[in-house]
Amino acid sequence: SLIGPRTNLLDPDFAGTQKRLEVRHPILSNLDLERIRLIQNHVDRAFRTYTLDITYPVAEGAAGMAAALERCFAEAEAQVRAGYNILILSDRGVDADNIAIPALLATAGVHHHLIRTGLRTEVGLVVETGEARRVHDFCLLAGYGAEAVNPYLALDTLSHLAPGLPDTPTEDDVHQHFIK
Repeated sequence: SLIGPRTNLLDPDFAGTQKRLEVRHPILSNLDLERIRLIQNHVDRAFRTYTLDITYPVAEGAAGMAAALERCFAEAEAQVRAGYNILILSDRGVDADNIAIPALLATAGVHHHLIRTGLRTEVGLVVETGEARRVHDFCLLAGYGAEAVNPYLALDTLSHLAPGLPDTPTEDDVHQHFIK
């Protein structure tokens, strides 16, 4: 999977000048996500990451979601214009006082907002969410604009159930520990 800005193949002066980050697969372990989050310190600043919080106060209720989405759109646009080329949409801020915008809605909304502003090819979208658990969830997120997904809650749950599993369990690890 490739994460980051896409080149304009129709512009001969700039085609192929942008770098993209290659990852083994679109489902990122917690460690892989942290590596991406800190990558700007290691690759001559070719990549700059920004974590966009997709939560909002519970006190605002369901009516607060529209305003929270607009805030996300404006913040995403501002950060891309400021030179960030990887946005991490994160719902890790969920707690007793904050609720998450559904990851699929936030991803699709930011993706389409950046298309409307002409900035989508300038940035890669990574989603850090506790919602993704099934293959279908990952497929939908990818279909709506995510280039990679970190299902932190699913990975943390697996680690808790079987402490010997690596950060990103393989199918063999899951089979060996859970299917007997």
